[in-house]
Amino acid sequence: MNVLSSIVFFLLGFVGMEFFSWFIHKYIMHGPLWSIHKTHHTATKGFFELNDVFSLIFGTAAVVLIILGVNSLDYRFWLGLGITAYGFSYFLLHDILIHRRIKSKQKPSGKYWNGIAKAHRDHHKSNQRDGSVSFGLLIVPFKYFSKRK
Repeated sequence: MNVLSSIVFFLLGFVGMEFFSWFIHKYIMHGPLWSIHKTHHTATKGFFELNDVFSLIFGTAAVVLIILGVNSLDYRFWLGLGITAYGFSYFLLHDILIHRRIKSKQKPSGKYWNGIAKAHRDHHKSNQRDGSVSFGLLIVPFKYFSKRK
């Protein structure tokens, strides 16, 4: 596999996860698997919440792809690496910077990061299955980037 193909499959894994996770979040987590996801919309006492099982599922899929493709460094390896990079980005942005599950002095700044944080706050205004908005992580509606609310 050439370098360009590797980059394309890596980006497909990364960008594809944004769209895949948006769909899963909106229609599965806020649908039939709400009983698991609702732990993310309510206060929890411990570090972990039942909702973290979704990260384990996505992470397992990425690891399986990497293992299947590691010998030949084929498309599966690069897709798995892209999914892993998305998962790491999700962990940093969502779990550390937005929800502060790990304490950090770093706070997101700038128009893009502030828009992401606003969209996520709006998503959490409802602790019910229905009524939430903005299901993406890195791609959110343009209205969150304007100065007006």
